[in-house]
Amino acid sequence: MKFYFTRLIFTLVSAVILYPIFPAIAETYPTRPIKLLVPQAAGSTADILSRIIGSELAKEMGQPVVVENKPGAGGTIATTEVARAAPDGYTIGFASQGTLIFNMALYSKPGYDSLKDFAPIILIGGVSNVMIVPPNSDAKNVVDIIAAAKAKPGTVTFSSGGSGTSHHISGVLLSQITGIELQHIPYKGAPQGIMAVMSGEVNMGFYNTPTVINQIKDNKVKALAVTSLKRSPLLPGVPTLNESGVKGYEVNTWLGFIAPAGTSPEIVAKLHDHIGKILSMPAVKDNLAAQGVDIAPLQPSSAFAKLIQDEMNKWPAIIKKSGATID
Repeated sequence: MKFYFTRLIFTLVSAVILYPIFPAIAETYPTRPIKLLVPQAAGSTADILSRIIGSELAKEMGQPVVVENKPGAGGTIATTEVARAAPDGYTIGFASQGTLIFNMALYSKPGYDSLKDFAPIILIGGVSNVMIVPPNSDAKNVVDIIAAAKAKPGTVTFSSGGSGTSHHISGVLLSQITGIELQHIPYKGAPQGIMAVMSGEVNMGFYNTPTVINQIKDNKVKALAVTSLKRSPLLPGVPTLNESGVKGYEVNTWLGFIAPAGTSPEIVAKLHDHIGKILSMPAVKDNLAAQGVDIAPLQPSSAFAKLIQDEMNKWPAIIKKSGATID
């Protein structure tokens, strides 16, 4: 009994002593460089955005922000490192719908739990895919594609940069909403998949809008629709799939920043506020728009956490139904 009360008193005293520490740490944070882990290679959309925002964040925080690219395994390598890092604000990560949501269904052991292992910091925005067909395709719109697939089930093909990518999931969702049967042809990467559309090797594809914008402008492919609910600023004349009759269709790859679970709320709030300020800068907004990013309205970190939860309630079932797996 004596031991119990001694331990209880020690715990209470410790709590009183330690209570002010987190706010104090947040006030002095950061005192050394911040590492920003990017799960894609240099030159990717994730890398470009991380460097644009990271350079401004360094000015705001008064410490260097060191961008480290750790691509591979669908982004699980870098994302796992973020999950296992010390929750002190000195390791943060770039996250996307692919790394936090799709990977949960594609990998049996991704190395992290998206709902338990991270403290969401801020949602940056989203990047749509665009549905493209060969330049000489008879299809003039989405309705034509659906009609062709219904007339000859399983004969309409679409390429992707690999199973489980947003390119693949875009086709899966179209098939599931409309009830048509499409044949998926995965390639080693987006460039090969886009070439397959250009050459007519496949009937269509869904690719990241910034990635394929030049081919569209050069008339090497035709754009039929974008996958987001809003039209892309890069292709204002191209309708959405939702507008084209596929009601409720939306694939908009969202992007954001995360910290390890257990990072103090004060540090998360400090990062959120500074990055939010950066996203409102005209030069940054223009830079991101040039990358095809539709910047999200500024919301608290809790809204980003809710988005992740909502997405986990939606996409894994769709992906598992498609049979896509990477293991």
